[in-house]
Amino acid sequence: MINQMKKYIKNLKTPIAIIGMGKSGEAAKRLLLLSGFSEEEIVTFDSKVASVDFKDPRQLFSVAKPRTLVVSPGFPLSTPWIKEAISSGVHITSEISLTCAFLSTEKIIGVTGSVGKSTTISLLQAGLNAFSASNFVGGNLGTPFAEYASDLIEGKRTVAEWIALELSSYQLENCEGLVLACSAITFLTSNHLERYESLRHYYDTKWKILSITKGKMLLNSNGGDLIEYATQKGTRERILITSKDDMGLSSFQLDKALLIGKHNQDNLALAASMALESGWPNSAIDGMKSFTGLPHRLENLGEKAGIRFINDSKATALDSVLIAATEVINTIKGNSNLFLLLGGKNKNLPWEQLKVLRSIMGFKFIFFGECREEAQDKSQLVGPSFPNLGEAIDFTLKNAKFGDTVLLSPGGTSLDEFKSFEERGNFFKNKIADFFNS
Repeated sequence: MINQMKKYIKNLKTPIAIIGMGKSGEAAKRLLLLSGFSEEEIVTFDSKVASVDFKDPRQLFSVAKPRTLVVSPGFPLSTPWIKEAISSGVHITSEISLTCAFLSTEKIIGVTGSVGKSTTISLLQAGLNAFSASNFVGGNLGTPFAEYASDLIEGKRTVAEWIALELSSYQLENCEGLVLACSAITFLTSNHLERYESLRHYYDTKWKILSITKGKMLLNSNGGDLIEYATQKGTRERILITSKDDMGLSSFQLDKALLIGKHNQDNLALAASMALESGWPNSAIDGMKSFTGLPHRLENLGEKAGIRFINDSKATALDSVLIAATEVINTIKGNSNLFLLLGGKNKNLPWEQLKVLRSIMGFKFIFFGECREEAQDKSQLVGPSFPNLGEAIDFTLKNAKFGDTVLLSPGGTSLDEFKSFEERGNFFKNKIADFFNS
């Protein structure tokens, strides 16, 4: 396989067009240049980035005439002009596939899921850091996989013993050459339905991770639609279902972990089970128990004037919102309120799932962004509505009182106002910091 993949990258036909110049695209270009391709052999395309060579796909194909497309995860392979390129014989690859050409002895584990995958992969990173001198953790989490290969070529790092990758459904669509020693699915629920033909199509894409896994695939027993879907698939070969109540985990006292939230006990159990399945030492699980959480995921920003602020900008699926909202409302005391900021960019989400919050005392709902009207109509939740997050925060700060909590757990994506959920979360944090300093 190693020799085949090295041959794979050497035989890429030029010109090579990188489709999408976000982090993944930039990392792919760096790797291609380090692999021996010249600047003249590589062109870049992105309709939203000013510094690229092409913004119009028609010009890309009429002028550059690429013979290979490195397609970033943000571009569906079902895009008409990409499908047309495929049918005309243009080779399709990805940043992940390019990276696989440079692997040797590394053992790779992968995690996917509608929610919980970033926390689970970060738990695995905490576990690896507790015993492994050489590892790489990245993928959808933030650091592109290609950065690992580029650093190897430049002598900036040694070969990793273990690699842990967070894999989105987008990445699983286009990852030729990737082979996992062990994998996991955290949760299945409605998400990204603007990209997939149906909920089943989305779930099937997630399930593809099994086909690239040599060993066991682990499933969270409390993973939303996951277990029902797995049952419908009808195969139990190489599949393990994990639970925080598993007897094999009892001696590790996972309930003593620093990570907040009942749902994170499921993520921790899944990560710990992956560690045991992979033969990691017990110190790895001790490392996981010391993990305190990720920015923008139920991140406690502290209190000002008795008002608590929590940043959960990463919540771009309604199960994530429900988990955050119910976890936090249970901490509200007396007659205090939880101001829940909902909205962002529409992605065809089933906002009606939030109707259950109507019957819970203490909520104050604030809507914002592109999907605010649809979110409010479908959820039937009552509250003021604002065109942008800044106005929603300003209103909330004027109305929140001592003992209240303000939770940004939006449901929608950030792309109506911001480049990423991180930028949206940092905007929220900066607004709160200004309030703290006032």
